[in-house]
Amino acid sequence: MGGGGFMMEPENPLLDRYILGLAGKERPRVLYVPTATGDSQERIDGFYRSYAAIDCEPSHLSLFRHRTIHIRDLVLGQDVIYVGGGNTRNMLVLWETWGLGALLREAWERGIVLAGPSAGSICWFEEGVTDSIPALIPDMPGDLAAMRCLGFLPGSNCPHYDGEAARRPAYHRMIAEGHIGPGYAADDGVGLHYVGTELATIVSSRPNAKGYRVEKVGDAVEETVLGTAYLGAAS
Repeated sequence: MGGGGFMMEPENPLLDRYILGLAGKERPRVLYVPTATGDSQERIDGFYRSYAAIDCEPSHLSLFRHRTIHIRDLVLGQDVIYVGGGNTRNMLVLWETWGLGALLREAWERGIVLAGPSAGSICWFEEGVTDSIPALIPDMPGDLAAMRCLGFLPGSNCPHYDGEAARRPAYHRMIAEGHIGPGYAADDGVGLHYVGTELATIVSSRPNAKGYRVEKVGDAVEETVLGTAYLGAAS
C-alpha cells in the first residue's frame, strides 16, 4: 500500500477489509507488526480500535516490549500479517537481529497474506524509496534515498507517490541515474496485490488514486498509469 489503511484514514476501512478478505476465512487472524514506529502504543491502540469493527482476531507483535512469547508460533499462526509504516531501516535492522525476515518469508511461502503501507510496502521488494536514511545522492529531492529490502518481490517500490511532493521526481531520478531498478509506485490509498511474485491487480480506497509502472526506456524514464479498481465503487 502506498499509504492509507487504518494508520492514515481510520474512517475509511476499504483497504483493511480488502486485505482481510484475501485470507478467505470467516474470522481471520491478523497480526500487526509496529516495529517501524518503535512499537508505538498509539499505533497499536489505533490498530485494535480499527480492527475491533471488523470480524477478525487481532493481535500484535512487540519487539521493543518483548514478553515471553514464541515468536515463530505467533507469526506462523496468522492468516494475515500487517506491517505498519515508519522507519524502514530501523525496522529491517531489528528484524535481522530477531530473525524475523526469514520467518516472514516462511509465512509468505505458506500462503499467509503479507501487507502494509509505506515501510510495510517497500520492505517486501528488492529495493524501495525511503526517507528513513540520509540521502546518499547529492541534491536528491526531499532527502530521499534508495535502500535494499527483503527481496521477496522483484524490482523497486515507491509509496506516497501523490502524497509527498518529492517522491515522484526522486523516484524518476533514481531510476534515470541507475541508483534503483524499475518498479511500481503507488499513490496513498492504493494497494498493489501480488500473488506470489506476480502483480495480480491494483485496488484503491480513494476514487482517483492510481498505481504506476516506472522504468527507464532508452534515455528517458517512462511512467505508465495502471488500471486501478476503486473498492468503493458499486458492484
